[in-house]
Amino acid sequence: MRVLAGDIGGTKTILQIADIFPNTFRVVHEQTYESRQYPEFLPLVKEFLKGATSRIDLILASACFGIAGPVTGREARTTNLPWHIDADVCVRELKISNVALINDFQAIGYGIDGLTDEDIVELQQGKEQKGGTRAVIGAGTGLGEGILVSRGDRYEILASEGGHVDFGPTDELQMEMLKFLRSRFNRVTYERVVSGPGLENIFAFLCDHDPRNVSAELKALVASGDGAAHISKFASEKNDPLARKALELFCSIYGAQAGNLALTCLATGGVYVAGGIAPKILSFLKDGTFMRAFRDKGRMSPLMDAMPVRVVTNPKVGLIGAALMAERMVGKK
Repeated sequence: MRVLAGDIGGTKTILQIADIFPNTFRVVHEQTYESRQYPEFLPLVKEFLKGATSRIDLILASACFGIAGPVTGREARTTNLPWHIDADVCVRELKISNVALINDFQAIGYGIDGLTDEDIVELQQGKEQKGGTRAVIGAGTGLGEGILVSRGDRYEILASEGGHVDFGPTDELQMEMLKFLRSRFNRVTYERVVSGPGLENIFAFLCDHDPRNVSAELKALVASGDGAAHISKFASEKNDPLARKALELFCSIYGAQAGNLALTCLATGGVYVAGGIAPKILSFLKDGTFMRAFRDKGRMSPLMDAMPVRVVTNPKVGLIGAALMAERMVGKK
């Protein structure tokens, strides 16, 4: 069957038309858009479908969109965009009888079973329990989280907004950073530190905490935009001490919150680190900082040692999951 899938993020939106049959997944048309160039979601989708009309048959069985933001019933509001998306309006406007909206990390959860070994990098082998609960966490424009629960031969995904829970520092430096960030924000969540903008917040704190090591060049680049990318580049390519400290602190807090999520849902089926940032800082995630913080859970540390931890390197895992969910929707009818 032919389906429409979407991965709607705060920075970019990817739309895809795919043919899905047993053991076969074929992309027939795909386009990436800068999300902020569109004031609303539907004009973007209509533009995509119009561009596809001259190339392919547009008889679509269903559509599913993974959205970076909370989904309530048949409606969703994007967290980092001013978009309100209504599935019933999509049905009417797009002339597609089956349309579903799911959280972006629900989409990633569904997509995990569509990955190959080449799409995964292992941080900890652990001992996976068949049918055990899985956890997925991923930093990008924001911080997403999800929980996967086994239901017979497949996993069902529980949506979560766990990235917005209160940030909990684990050492003196992080306590100082919390105090610094509280002066800037009314409330400090994990997303305020474990995300692209979060890395910039960490860097801003370190500039204030250790001004002698501040690179004027890097500080100017961060202020000009896309600060997270510049910080990562200076950390990996120029060995800038403050940039490296920012990325190490980022990885430590990332690992700690991944461990918190794993403990919360008892992720004996594995923890999957997704999102746009992880593949770009893979060498830092593999250096031990992330996993030390993940396992540092006192009496629960032996339990953490047994959990598999894997980085998802395929940037389209959410799109795969949305397409597979679109196919599953038709199967339920």
